[in-house]
Amino acid sequence: MLFLPRHYPLIASSFLLCLCPITASADTLSQAIQVENKTQSSAAKSQAKINTLDDRTRKMLEQYRSAKHQTKTLLTYNAHLDSLLASQEQEKQSLTQQLEQIEITQREIVPLIINMQKSLEQFVALDLPFLPKERQERLQKLTAMMSRADVTTAEKFRRLIEAYQIENSYGNTIEAYRGNIQLENQESSVDFLRLGRVALYYQRLDGSESGYWNQNKKRWQTLDSSHNISIRKGLRIARKETAPDLLTLPIAAATEAK
Repeated sequence: MLFLPRHYPLIASSFLLCLCPITASADTLSQAIQVENKTQSSAAKSQAKINTLDDRTRKMLEQYRSAKHQTKTLLTYNAHLDSLLASQEQEKQSLTQQLEQIEITQREIVPLIINMQKSLEQFVALDLPFLPKERQERLQKLTAMMSRADVTTAEKFRRLIEAYQIENSYGNTIEAYRGNIQLENQESSVDFLRLGRVALYYQRLDGSESGYWNQNKKRWQTLDSSHNISIRKGLRIARKETAPDLLTLPIAAATEAK
């Protein structure tokens, strides 16, 4: 409570008038501050909501981009798988056709192999009689193999071609080896000289007698002793004991094949 002197009535009234506006301004300021605080609080809450929404939007955007990338990757991968499936289907059809052709080929190749084997046996029988034991053993093994069920057709064909190659190589080589033949109804040990498939000669181990195989008469025929030196020289050349040189040897005249 405010006490004023009675002899100052005008001054008191003026003071009261001045005091009331000050009090009103303080209330207004307080209300303004409260409103400002509420506004700031509301703005803070709104900003928090905005930040939350922004984070959610960012996460959704990242998820969208990730999903879009995965979708693109899966589409590319699926296209690759489609091309692989198409290629596998083509290969499957090709293998099916090859299997069908293999069955046909096997039916055709077996008679071919049998005919080739018989032709090889006939060829060896009609050829010069060199390395008879070795060549007959090879033919016997081929014959035994042809009737074996545990040997594939491909292996039989391979072994037969190998035998043909060996026989073919004899026509391009010169060879010396030792063996036995019947001379004058007596088995004798001699040295053989083979010149390709052109001629086959023999010479006794002591060099006293030489001869050749007469293909027309299918028998051994003795040569004149003047050929002993040439045959001995040919044996040394075949054994690589001396340098290659010209040989003067009798050769049977070619005859027309029957």
